Amino acid sequence: CFPQNFKQLISSKFVLLGFSLSQPMELLVFMLLLAIFTLTLMGNMAIITIVYVDLHLHTPMYFFLCNLSLLEMLFVLSITPKMLVNLLSQAKAISFWGCITQCYFSFFLGTADFILIAIMSFDRYVAICHPLHYPVIMSGHVCVFLVMGCWLVGFLSPLCSLILVCQLPFCGPNVINHFFCDYAPLVQLSCIDTHFLLMIEYVLSSLVLLTSLSFTTVSYLYIIATVLQIPSATGRRKAFSTCTSHITVASIFYGSAIFLYTRPSQGRSLDLQKVVAVFNVIVSPLLNPFIYTLRNKKVKEIFKEYLTRKSSVLRASGRIVIRIVAGHLRELGERYRVNPDP
Repeated sequence: CFPQNFKQLISSKFVLLGFSLSQPMELLVFMLLLAIFTLTLMGNMAIITIVYVDLHLHTPMYFFLCNLSLLEMLFVLSITPKMLVNLLSQAKAISFWGCITQCYFSFFLGTADFILIAIMSFDRYVAICHPLHYPVIMSGHVCVFLVMGCWLVGFLSPLCSLILVCQLPFCGPNVINHFFCDYAPLVQLSCIDTHFLLMIEYVLSSLVLLTSLSFTTVSYLYIIATVLQIPSATGRRKAFSTCTSHITVASIFYGSAIFLYTRPSQGRSLDLQKVVAVFNVIVSPLLNPFIYTLRNKKVKEIFKEYLTRKSSVLRASGRIVIRIVAGHLRELGERYRVNPDP
């Protein structure tokens, strides 16, 4: 990725326009985003910690969920910190290579997210449609292989497009009409015709999203057909309950991302695109851990048990500290009675 104007690009800077807000509004948005950013990291870290600590959750479903939480955390970390800095800054600048790096990681982690969503739908398909063969089909080696493939495809998918972007001459305006370095707004700043590169982005994004969506849809069609054959209503509810969290998360992912990346860039409303991008980049990673914990009875029970255990340990530790302090006070009192003079 070494363009002819390499020396020029090292010192080049872009300005992230973001949302045109007054200074008090920018401060308010900063506080709101900082709170969401903190909650997102804490929520996803809590899921990873609970799954790691409790042996009952060492199953393929929760292994995939841990990887989803890790992807969400990295995705948020690749975009939100710079957005928070820009909200408090007048310059709102980002270097060329910083912009390329942010663009790469947002596409890398986003692509891996969608592939993992499809893998999780396959896991639910095997669990419900082939329960007796589930331990064999979704063995530990298979799960690790699937997750490694997910990360590898995500890592490689944006390389070609961004190598081409690095070859572009940027000699005109340097203002990106977005709050992070998204591919289309960055490419459109080039001095030359970038229609071909925008079409590459459109085709690759559509391929990833629609392939993942088709795989997920087919998996759930088989799941629905199998569940409807269960004679008891209780059995059908129990089977569907194992999928509701995943269906909710998948709907949020696909709904916002299809709007953003499977429509040609020239036909998009930039303001509407930024609003949807806020939901995709900020809100969606926050909702995922709460969806999986609030709708998952097993996780809620383990979380309550963990909190109860922690509170019991704290109470026991408090009683021990009180006893030690009381013992020292009694000892001091006895010494004072024996020898009252200082």
